[in-house]
Amino acid sequence: MTKTTLSKDKKNRPIREGKTSPLPGTKNGVQDNPWLAAESKVWSILLGLSILTSILLYPNILTRPKIYHVGDIADRNIKASCEFLIENKKLTEEGRNAAVRAVLAVYDFDSTGTNAVSRIKEAFSTLRNQQNVIHGDKNIHISSEALTKDMDSLKDRFFAILDIPPDDKMFASLMKNGFSKKIEEAASDLVSRVFNIGIVNDKTTLVNQDGKGITLHDINSGEETKVDDLARFYDIKAAKYFIKKERKSLNSSLGSQELSAITLKLADALIKPNLTFNKRETELRKDIARRSVKPFYFKVKKGEMLVREGQRITDEHILKLREQYKFIQENRMFGRSPAMMVLIGFLMSVMYLAGLMNRLTTNTKEKDLLFNALTILVIFLVVIAFNFVSEETARGFQSFTPRALLFAVPVASGAMIISVFQGMRVAVGFCLIISVLSSFAVGGEVEFFVYFFIGSMVAALGVKNCRERSVFIKTGVKVGVCNVLLALAIETLHGSFYTYEAVIGSVAAFIGGFYVGVITTGVQPLIEIAFGYTTDIKLLELANLEQPLLQDLMVQAPGTYHHSVIVSNMVEATAQAVNANPLLAKVAAYYHDIGKIKKPLYFIENQTGGENKHERLAPSMSALILISHVKDGVEMAKRHKLGREIIDIIRQHHGMSLITFFYEKAREQAEKKGGKSVLIKEEDFRYPGPKPQTKEAGLVMLADEVEAASRALVDPTAARIQGMVQKIINKVFSDGQLDECELTLKDLHQIAKGFNKTLGGIFHHRIEYPDSAATHTPVKRMENGDSNHLGAGTAGHKKTDDKAKNENGLKRLGLS
Repeated sequence: MTKTTLSKDKKNRPIREGKTSPLPGTKNGVQDNPWLAAESKVWSILLGLSILTSILLYPNILTRPKIYHVGDIADRNIKASCEFLIENKKLTEEGRNAAVRAVLAVYDFDSTGTNAVSRIKEAFSTLRNQQNVIHGDKNIHISSEALTKDMDSLKDRFFAILDIPPDDKMFASLMKNGFSKKIEEAASDLVSRVFNIGIVNDKTTLVNQDGKGITLHDINSGEETKVDDLARFYDIKAAKYFIKKERKSLNSSLGSQELSAITLKLADALIKPNLTFNKRETELRKDIARRSVKPFYFKVKKGEMLVREGQRITDEHILKLREQYKFIQENRMFGRSPAMMVLIGFLMSVMYLAGLMNRLTTNTKEKDLLFNALTILVIFLVVIAFNFVSEETARGFQSFTPRALLFAVPVASGAMIISVFQGMRVAVGFCLIISVLSSFAVGGEVEFFVYFFIGSMVAALGVKNCRERSVFIKTGVKVGVCNVLLALAIETLHGSFYTYEAVIGSVAAFIGGFYVGVITTGVQPLIEIAFGYTTDIKLLELANLEQPLLQDLMVQAPGTYHHSVIVSNMVEATAQAVNANPLLAKVAAYYHDIGKIKKPLYFIENQTGGENKHERLAPSMSALILISHVKDGVEMAKRHKLGREIIDIIRQHHGMSLITFFYEKAREQAEKKGGKSVLIKEEDFRYPGPKPQTKEAGLVMLADEVEAASRALVDPTAARIQGMVQKIINKVFSDGQLDECELTLKDLHQIAKGFNKTLGGIFHHRIEYPDSAATHTPVKRMENGDSNHLGAGTAGHKKTDDKAKNENGLKRLGLS
């Protein structure tokens, strides 16, 4: 709430300029930007926690493994810190060599023998035509010299077309026989038969491919065929021998040995290799085959023993260790750990900004966040240690896996602790964060996230309103039962429901839940001492009226003690209606005025009708004494370790309210001395504050003011009590004392109703017996050092005007 009105004195003069209180999250009226506060403690804690958790998830980022060499002796067991693949270079090379060997040699095959048949036909046809030209035209006389020259030219052309060395005898024989068509056809048939089979220059190279075959590439058609029978091919010698064996056949077909000899000689001259090894294509195919073979890898599982202590290091060990170190190096700076730090940092930052990592009703966010961070870190370390132990334990057994033992991790104890000390709202955010981190620590399985989260939520809900330590154990049993059901569901998902592992997992889950309660029971008092938290259990201990501090208050300041008891009854009866903590409000009311123990007689409720000590003091000194009881109370509360919440309420229960009686008295004295009222500073007569920051503090302030004013009531009827309550609440509200707490107008309406009911029970009418009725005379209170007194004539005066003023106050507060 904000205040915009001005307070006025009896003469309607403004005595204090109203100020609008700054909005939460602002400084000097300027809104703070949380993103620009990277140097603040809050963001430092979040950043530090993110870095620590990411390092704990991947601890190898800060360690450098020992370098071993072949023949060294391992000084410790070395396990695989993660799952990785190792290339088996030997198998890879063997596979590649096998692929290369499987590649067939490529031989280019020209079945036409470079068009040998067509060349024979062209050569014979050309010579026959030219011969007919020379000898056919008898009218043309050609000299012998010219004829010889023409024959030489024809001879050269003939052998050039056939692409064979010139042979005069062969040419002469062919010319003699007129380049016979029979010779042409016989030679063409003989040559084509040899070329169709294939002729290789060196058959030794071809024999090396025996048993595997070759790839026969027809250069004319482009077709490729695999040939396994390599003996069918001729070399030059075998091809010529084949032609020579055809002499008898040619003799019979040509009918002349001369023609047969000429044909054989011509065919023999045309024999050339038409099957050649294509080395370039063969090597290219081998290279493709080699590169097509993928490396052979074998998988190393996380936790697998790489080398045992005392074992001699071999090449295989070196290979595994080197690959693990390489994997770690690749992920050291720009790998998993930094990425995990970013994820965790964003998660916790969002949770903090959403208000799920701190209580919105306190001003000690740094301490609360530090406590949250330490709790997360401790639980996270427990999970990591438990994960290691479970893996080592399960390694020696074959009947269950490490998963069964992980159900016993007491993750929910953190949520239970947070719920006890900071409430359910913060516990929900804690449950989410610790469940995510714990699931990462055990392998990142989503089923464990659900297991940890549900167990933590059950634990947090179980101690939501904890006022007995036995509740911890009862909640732990509930968590255990819930864990058993979840563990059985997880085992069923993994197909292990009807196995021994399910039994182990169920037992571990229940034990883990039970130990959640045991752990919380043990650490709860230690955390209270270390962080100064005040739980409901501690409040119940402080509420015991046998506490030494309350005993001192009762003996040394009985009036204040009685006042405190009544105030505690008033706030306890009203706190529930405004969603405040009734127990905290009640206990704070018991102790809110303990500072009066030091100077009890300077407060009216402790005066028994003797001399008023303030009559001989200056108003400023009286005000200073009254103000000091707040400071004294805070010091005593700290000395007796009452807890931060109660100390804050003691400090805030007067806010920055004005001690009106002594302020007016000082003004009057100044005016009598010469009208120097301007020298009287209002700030000197106000409590230092701060104003109430919580509902409980605001409730104690209102109850304190109302109870003090009720003492001055004459004939406290229900109407007078209601009017007095409304007037006091209206005055506190108008003075701006409730600006910084969470009380709304609706809450003030409920508070007024509660106060009326409580005071009505205290001041209820009694039967006046005859022996006391005649002697009853109202006694008027002295207007002096009552620190709760707002001014002279606050109540019990001008009865005729009470109703009108009270109705006006109701309208201002919205209570009518």
